[in-house]
Amino acid sequence: MVEREAMERDKGVYMISVAAELAGMHPQTLRIYESRGLITPKRSAKNTRLYSQDDVERLRRIQELTSELGMNLAGVEKVFELEEEMTRMRRRMRNLERQANKIQRELETELERVRRSFRAELVPYQPPGSALVPSSGRRGDATRLRIRIQRPGR
Repeated sequence: MVEREAMERDKGVYMISVAAELAGMHPQTLRIYESRGLITPKRSAKNTRLYSQDDVERLRRIQELTSELGMNLAGVEKVFELEEEMTRMRRRMRNLERQANKIQRELETELERVRRSFRAELVPYQPPGSALVPSSGRRGDATRLRIRIQRPGR
């Protein structure tokens, strides 16, 4: 539905006189803007200029920038270039954020897998002085466990 509406807004339906009236300017002004590359109307089979609703809104934006903000056409061109660059950068940022989120999920999954594999292999830490095998505490007690350590070279 949204895609259909976008297509309709981009469809050239207004002839130059209607578009000029909707934008509040003279048709010759639209031709000047077209020659500067500020607006690119569609063309009919007979090469008649056809302006879309998006084109009319862009013309109103040009009118606002020149009349209300006092910009010249070079300034308007620069504003449009910067706005297009910002749109591209936002799109790229969204893509990078999606990639980063995907990688983060993969890393979290892998980290959990590694943690599970280590749980079976790890021995709990015993602070110094505590024994793994309890003794009675008396020297020479038969319950004490002695482990003979053989060192290489002896």
